[in-house]
Amino acid sequence: MTVKTAQQCSSWVIPSLLAINLALIAGCAGKTATARYSTSSVGSSCYAKALPTAGEGGLAWGSTLSMARKKSLDNCIRYAGRSGGTPNTCQVVLAECRN
Repeated sequence: MTVKTAQQCSSWVIPSLLAINLALIAGCAGKTATARYSTSSVGSSCYAKALPTAGEGGLAWGSTLSMARKKSLDNCIRYAGRSGGTPNTCQVVLAECRN
């Protein structure tokens, strides 16, 4: 009798799980994908890159050249410190604005 109950149970459990799975997938299919982060802010036309002598540097966007330079220098200091580099040697090596 136990075998028959297990077979009856499995006959409706698997289709139920498939139906729930399909319902969840269908619910997510209509949504548009959203970016988790943006490489440049809306309206930011200037960018700058700062590098330390050792470790990771930083790239940043800003509405003005000076803002981009400051952000990239701050990012360089942060990333160089995290990567075991030399944060006090960060320098902006590239800075320009797009048209």
